[in-house]
Parts: sequence; structure tokens; C-alpha cells
Amino acid sequence: MNKKLLTAALAATLMSGAGYSQAEDEFAISGNVALTSDYRFRGISQSDESAAIQGGFDAEFSPGFYLGVWGSSVDFDNNEDYDGSLELDYYGGWRSAIGDTDFAIDVGYIYYDYPGDNGAEGDYQEFLVSGSWKDISLSVNYSDDYYAETGDYWRYGLEYSLSLTDSLSLGLQAAYNEVDEGGGFFSSDEDSYADYSVTLTYSVAGVDLSVAYVGTDLDDDDVFGTDWADDTAVFTISKSM
Repeated sequence: MNKKLLTAALAATLMSGAGYSQAEDEFAISGNVALTSDYRFRGISQSDESAAIQGGFDAEFSPGFYLGVWGSSVDFDNNEDYDGSLELDYYGGWRSAIGDTDFAIDVGYIYYDYPGDNGAEGDYQEFLVSGSWKDISLSVNYSDDYYAETGDYWRYGLEYSLSLTDSLSLGLQAAYNEVDEGGGFFSSDEDSYADYSVTLTYSVAGVDLSVAYVGTDLDDDDVFGTDWADDTAVFTISKSM
């Protein structure tokens, strides 16, 4: 699930297959593991533009309820407050098709935990509502106190996925992000930004190989004078179990 949602980023990784099931269609557990060249969350590097290892477990309960945990290594360049090396996400929700149509809905909750932070208020919660029609989905995320105590946060996302062949797929994503208090999450007074990505994924022998072009409309000065929000290519190898 890049944190990617539920998105992102995170909901996209839910229930990608069951490695173990009891009472088919009533309960299933799946797992996933990935190695990525740069952990980008909503367009911004969470690993100081270095490689990150990620993985998680998901459980699905009929009729449409789910729970999961996902983790990734992180690196915020030895910031004295946000200096942890681990991110853990806990999430749950409900999703379902709407009748016999191509429409579906997902309602979820996510808690982002940074257990190694040095007393900083990095942890936060989010609520998610998303709707989809065929290969197009719209989502809204809300947090009452976003990362680094920046107050209310809203994210409006649009995604489109397309199967090019049996083993090759294309994913397009764009989103608009708003935070209540610029200068906390960012180093400037910027309080909104857009992020986007284009991803090609090739599946072979049960392994997914992807390359993504990821970017934002932020400048270096907005992100602590770093390149963390610059456009870049990200390579990922992942496996669902």
C-alpha cells in the first residue's frame, strides 16, 4: 500500500490476494513486502531519497470489513525531533460494491505511528472516504491534527488504473493537499500543494516490478531546503503473499 493510503495510498494495497483463508469469502489474510529506491509519501521523500524496505499484513472479513498493519523504514535526515527510523500504519474500514453496478465505496481509518521519534508529535490519525467506478477512483482524506501538529489536513485524490496487457499495467494519480498551519509540516508558510505520479508495473513470476515518475509543485525552500519534493523516478520490487 505505498503510505502511501489509503493511497493511497494506502487503500490500494488492501486485500491484494489471500495467502491463507478460512471459510472462503468470509475471512482471508494476505501479506506484502517491498523494496523501493525512495519512499515517497504524497510526493515527498520519507527516506531522505534513499532506499526503504516495506511490508504489511491485511485481514478481510465478510461482508467487506478489513484490518491491516503496514510498516516502512524512514529517514528524516537526523532531525533532532523527528529522528525515528520506523513508520507503522494501522488501519481498518469497510468497502463494498454498490448493488450490481460498477460503483464501489470504501470508508476507512488510519493511524500513523512513528515509535522512534524523540518526543515529537509526529503521530496522527486520518479518516478516508473513497468512491470508484470501474478503473477510476476519487478519495478524500481528513486529519484533525496532521503530521508535526499542523492542524486540519485535507487531501483530494484522483486515480486511474489501466491494464495494458496481462502482465503490464499503468497507474495515474493526482491529488491536492491542504494543511491548516504552514511552517510546521513545511519550512515555509506554504499551506497547500499538489502531488502526482505515473506508474508502470510489470508482473512476472509472482513479483511486481514498477517504475514511477513522482513529483509535486513544491520548491526546495518549502521542504527544509531539500530535494525531497522534486520530481524523480522511483523503482520498486514487491511481492504479495
